[in-house]
Amino acid sequence: MDKRIIDICKKQDIDAAILLAFISVETGGIGFDRATGKLLIQFEPSWFRKLVPYAPSGKWSVNKVDVQTKEWEAFNNAFSINPNAAMESTSIGLGQIMGLHYKRLGYSNVGDMWDDAKRGIEQQVWQIVKFIKSDGRLERALRRKDWATVARIYNGSGYLQIAKKYGRIPYDKAMEQEYNKFKNSLT
Repeated sequence: MDKRIIDICKKQDIDAAILLAFISVETGGIGFDRATGKLLIQFEPSWFRKLVPYAPSGKWSVNKVDVQTKEWEAFNNAFSINPNAAMESTSIGLGQIMGLHYKRLGYSNVGDMWDDAKRGIEQQVWQIVKFIKSDGRLERALRRKDWATVARIYNGSGYLQIAKKYGRIPYDKAMEQEYNKFKNSLT
């Protein structure tokens, strides 16, 4: 458990167990790939296709979910086609916040968001806090521990189908489990 996260939670009046659960479910608590040291990413081809409808097919269109080397290959291919669209179409760091939310987090461009996240874990935690606090529905759902609403807001209404497709615990159940684990360890 990272003390920096606990300190930020205290300053921002956020239940540390909630934020730790959120981070744990999103990335297992890591913001950088352990093998390479690179920013942890999840490239989203469907978003890139929306932003660049006539992009030629390539590695970006066939990436393998959850394999960082493949994510980076897909991202780099997309970046060679359209750098901003590639960054906007990618979830980054501890909170896996999509680059398209850069304005919401107060950045003037998506590159600034990425550069800030690359600086370290504290910056990534601040990005998560800004993201949560900029969405009243998400913040209220987290405070109420309404995990199903959190899942719908953060991952879309199809989160149950996605969990089933990949053989994972549904997001709402994973959040509840992680919250209970952290709540018990913090008391």
